Amino acid sequence: MNISFRQMKLFLALADTGSVTAAARACHVTQPTASMQLKEVTQAVGLPLYEVISKKVYLTDAGLALAQTARDILRSWEVFEQSMDATKGMTRGKLKVAVVSTAKYFMPRMIGGFCKKYPHIDVSLEILNRDGVVARMRDNLDDLYIMSQPPPDRDLVDEVLMVNPVVLIASTRDPLAKKLSQSLASLSAQRFILREKGSGTRMCVDQYFKKHKFSPDIRMELGSNEAIKEAVAGGLGIGVVSQHALHGLTKEHGVTVINVKGFPVVSYWHMVHPAQKKLSPIAHAFKKHLISSVSG
Repeated sequence: MNISFRQMKLFLALADTGSVTAAARACHVTQPTASMQLKEVTQAVGLPLYEVISKKVYLTDAGLALAQTARDILRSWEVFEQSMDATKGMTRGKLKVAVVSTAKYFMPRMIGGFCKKYPHIDVSLEILNRDGVVARMRDNLDDLYIMSQPPPDRDLVDEVLMVNPVVLIASTRDPLAKKLSQSLASLSAQRFILREKGSGTRMCVDQYFKKHKFSPDIRMELGSNEAIKEAVAGGLGIGVVSQHALHGLTKEHGVTVINVKGFPVVSYWHMVHPAQKKLSPIAHAFKKHLISSVSG
């Protein structure tokens, strides 16, 4: 079986874009050239790799297996190139990081510091919900993943980065905002606005509520911290968010952290990657940068 690096990259572009035209554009070749190269790849494998339905490309089982294999090969080659560059005293290459949405409040600044230190490194940052980050981890699409609730069913290298306090917030006009202290039980009559099920913040607070036998009256489940803050500011209920969603403050944009015994609930941000994954020199440098940024 004879498939070149260029053909593997083209096939991966096809897998990622779902379009021969888009794959050709991504690889800077003409569509006829892309079609011919993809035909040669299919002939080399000897099995159908994809089918086109309503102008959309769908990979077959053989195509999915080839895409994963090609991705692993190209990633290993990138690691080799970076190792050689490091040996020669050069620092260049690519870094791919995927983070859960709440990490967007601090990760861009940390990445900015890294880019200033290593200006010739191209950094790709994916910001998704937890399910999206776990899916990218499963497909081995990135170098590192930042989340608060790593999946327990995967073999991971897991390092704690920093504390992730989970707080209760209310409208600044709500009487709860003025109370110096209150118990969780005293909030049983309140309506709660929570993140969607499966998010790291939701998993953390659900575990805490279950431990303390508290059943919140849930008014809304929303898919972003910004939506929760707006709903709380509008007086629709009290919310649960990471304090990082308030930019580390206790009050912003019409909402304030309320004093409830047991809160903040202590959670942590984790740096993770599959245990079998061999990190590139750049990924190791980035991990070191993150740790120094937090400790410094």
